[in-house]
Amino acid sequence: REDRHEYEAEHFRGQWILRSNADAPNFRLVSLPVGHTAGLEACEEILAHSEQTMLMDFDVFAEFLAIEERNAGLCRVRVQRWREGEHFYLEPEQPACNVELGDNAEMESLSLRYCVNSLATPEVICEYDLVEETTRVLKHEPVLGGFDAASYVTEYLRVPARDGERVPVALVYRRGLSLDGTAPLLQHGYGAYGLSSDPEFDSCLLSLLDRGFVYAIAQVRGGQELGRRWYDSGRLLNKRNSFNDFIDVTDHLVAQGYADPRRVFASGSSAGGLLMGVIANEVPERYRAIVTDVPFVDVLTTMLDESVPLTSIEYDEWGDPRIRAHHEYMLSYSPYDNVRAQDYPAMFVSTGLWDGQVQYFEPAKWVARLRRLKTDDNALLFRVDLDAGHGGPSGRFEQYRELAEVYAFLLDQAGIRE
Repeated sequence: REDRHEYEAEHFRGQWILRSNADAPNFRLVSLPVGHTAGLEACEEILAHSEQTMLMDFDVFAEFLAIEERNAGLCRVRVQRWREGEHFYLEPEQPACNVELGDNAEMESLSLRYCVNSLATPEVICEYDLVEETTRVLKHEPVLGGFDAASYVTEYLRVPARDGERVPVALVYRRGLSLDGTAPLLQHGYGAYGLSSDPEFDSCLLSLLDRGFVYAIAQVRGGQELGRRWYDSGRLLNKRNSFNDFIDVTDHLVAQGYADPRRVFASGSSAGGLLMGVIANEVPERYRAIVTDVPFVDVLTTMLDESVPLTSIEYDEWGDPRIRAHHEYMLSYSPYDNVRAQDYPAMFVSTGLWDGQVQYFEPAKWVARLRRLKTDDNALLFRVDLDAGHGGPSGRFEQYRELAEVYAFLLDQAGIRE
């Protein structure tokens, strides 16, 4: 056990196969004999560290090794035979598509199960036969209502940011939509904790897409879509990169005709709600309306209160406010502390009374200050679910009822009545 050393192990023929981040921020794969105690210095390297590719997961088989990698923002599966050492990738045909390892319980198997998913394609479980070198589809996630994946288009862009970085953006819209600057756009963002915002299928989005919306996921810094470097450049004293990336993606999509500049909408939850709070304060004119759920908007007060369960372990993410530089930096962007007298977009803010991660009083006091200071007549709706926590309401259908309210709000703000 060593501080900041993350690893996972599988046992294979008298060896430990380790996925380790020791001297490898994006992880590497090594092997060590069972019983070895001298550390990683004498390990045998199976897959070297790469600055461009992050090692996400692996499965060990008797005849081959299956590795899930994240490269250029998306996941893919690499298959490497033990004997020949050759490798190949199981890659999809369409852009903005993730390929991930599936459930593989048998080490002696000569076939590999993996999953394919995109914004336009429900999850497909496939099996690759290494003997026949063929793939068969085992299961399609069912979608009711006459859904046809061919009716939708996905794109994967790299948008230039103001400092020269290129931000990955996944897009989906209905085929035949004119990208002439007249479509409403809903842009989603998160950008924290090294969590990647992957382009995954959501049948609920079809309701917006079929009414002419373009949907975009901005994979801003603070996530880990481009490896550990992408995460590190969006946390602590680099946190403003997350906000700037989101704004720059909006400007690019508008300039390229993907969106009507008068009908741009933004969404983000939890740490993504912090992102929403910042853009509302700093560039309110860019967005017609903002939707945010359980938003982390009172950053400085929360980080100064060590009685809050998550505060002390969050110093690595946001900073330690007892350090002057960290304190001033957080104060410069904290949404609650930077509300001022100006016009704001329309807003739909929601929270749960039993939220143990972002307490309900954070968005409550934020909304109260917004209502006191804002100079516009735009709608500012605040909903508190008296039974929900951080993950939203429980029950099979409650989440859909909640989402229906949000979509009704977006459609009304977009001027779409049917």
